[in-house]
Amino acid sequence: MSFENHCWADVVPQDMMDLYSVYERETFVGPKPALVCIDLYNIVYRGGPEMPLDIQDEHPNTCGIYAHRAIEPTKQIISAARRAGIPIFYCTQDFRPMNRPKGVGSTKRKNVTWTKEDFDIYPEFTPEDGDIVLYKQRASVFQGTPIVSHLNFLGVQSLIMLGESTSGCVRASAVDAYSNGFHVSIAEEATFDRHELTHKVNLFDLHHKYVDVMHVEEIVDHLDTHFPAK
Repeated sequence: MSFENHCWADVVPQDMMDLYSVYERETFVGPKPALVCIDLYNIVYRGGPEMPLDIQDEHPNTCGIYAHRAIEPTKQIISAARRAGIPIFYCTQDFRPMNRPKGVGSTKRKNVTWTKEDFDIYPEFTPEDGDIVLYKQRASVFQGTPIVSHLNFLGVQSLIMLGESTSGCVRASAVDAYSNGFHVSIAEEATFDRHELTHKVNLFDLHHKYVDVMHVEEIVDHLDTHFPAK
């Protein structure tokens, strides 16, 4: 599949494509992978499959239609990971009392009150026995969590990432993963944001500099081929 055959084709101008052409290479799922599901929590699905701008007053932080479009592709990746028997990590916000100094958070968003239930994993993706759920206080799953030691213990060398938001917690986690020496593949159709433009531009930039953006069908085919069910 072409290196540029992705969702950003309709927003990235040709001169930018030309500028970034030096990054073109073969893309793939790396060896000994684990799946990292980033921030698949309740608040981003609130309000149903509507445009986020239309429902954000009632449902702050919703990703609306973009979150709901990603549900089935996300299920496909998780199911393939379970068939393959590879480790599955989830992350969400740490909501324990007295867990951080005032003002510390994943972003600088203000004037919103959250509850623990807001950050529970969405029921469509409920973790199962053997999965690992990590609780973070910043954008990246690598910031202040034991994920590196867990991955090292399990012998993981590469990561498949999905979730939200492309421009925020996914991007931060992907760059940190790359910086920690992991090969990273991002599942395009299972990753989303609150607006298509920021989603597409961030995927474009990540793909060229740090990660391999891949289609869900490519990742599923790789897992089913290289980790046949026993």
